[in-house]
Amino acid sequence: MKAEAVVFTAPNTVEFQTVDCPDPGPEDIVLRLTHSWISNGTEGSFLRGERIAGDTPYREGSPWPFPIVVGYQRVGVVEWVGAEITDLEVGETVFSTYGRIDGLFQDRGGQCSPSVCRRENVWKLPPDTDPLSFAGLVLTQVGYNCGIRPSVEIGDAAVVMGDGMVGQWAAQTLAWRGARVLLVGRHEDRLAKFPQGHGRYCLNAREADWKEAVRRLFPEGLQVAVDTVGSIELLEDVQEFMRHYGHLVSAGFYGTQDSLPLQSPRHKELSVDLVAGLSRPRMDRTRELVAAGHLQTLPLITHRFPAARATDAWRLIESKSEPVMGVILEW
Repeated sequence: MKAEAVVFTAPNTVEFQTVDCPDPGPEDIVLRLTHSWISNGTEGSFLRGERIAGDTPYREGSPWPFPIVVGYQRVGVVEWVGAEITDLEVGETVFSTYGRIDGLFQDRGGQCSPSVCRRENVWKLPPDTDPLSFAGLVLTQVGYNCGIRPSVEIGDAAVVMGDGMVGQWAAQTLAWRGARVLLVGRHEDRLAKFPQGHGRYCLNAREADWKEAVRRLFPEGLQVAVDTVGSIELLEDVQEFMRHYGHLVSAGFYGTQDSLPLQSPRHKELSVDLVAGLSRPRMDRTRELVAAGHLQTLPLITHRFPAARATDAWRLIESKSEPVMGVILEW
């Protein structure tokens, strides 16, 4: 089966091409995409040749990860249903992660339509909701995972490092759980998307000292510190503010610079929560929270491009020539 796809053909090279997909079988559906939500961090590291799979960085001697179709979050309409699938119907709008692809570096990818998908990679969407609000469901789930993993009581203090999408959803989740949250970033336009008040604070680290803000806001110490930017230095620096038995949550991509000394966090018996990937129960719960309005997704969308203009989308994401966060491809 032929499909149109966003293909990374070489470092920093994006093309819109026709690719081959396997013919669908009895356990598959065929999904025609309406929207896909780019994962700026993960997909960008593939584009730059920094990553070859999931959380696996490129190292000297690794296979060169091109050509490749990346992406893992999209919504669309079911166009065909295999004989062994009984709970989906043609015409339903669903969320999906990967589809199957032939002949490229990886045999799966998200930025591809129509797409042959296994049933386990598909989620029904709640009725009477905007499908686009679920288009970034995997990343929303990563932020939810950051915020749900640590032990938190109402009123506990938390700091989230990074004002990107994962940082936003981590901060939203912690605030929903009753924590007082400081979101630290470097972009005023992004920080403005986390409204302040009622125990929610923002700080632009370009303009103010985040350490001083932590001391002032949370003199009792932090229960939670979340790193979404991939900085071992931040994970080390924040430890002086942690309470005994607090939680360090790591959600960044550290490449080959991923060594965290353990003796220092041992002094306060800190837990280190390593966040990655997805699980079906977390995806289900995230879907519920988005549907209920507890996790806000649509306000984080800043740009939309036709899928055929994916090169322009990536030029913007990589150059940051204007404020950018959530980028949607329309199919």
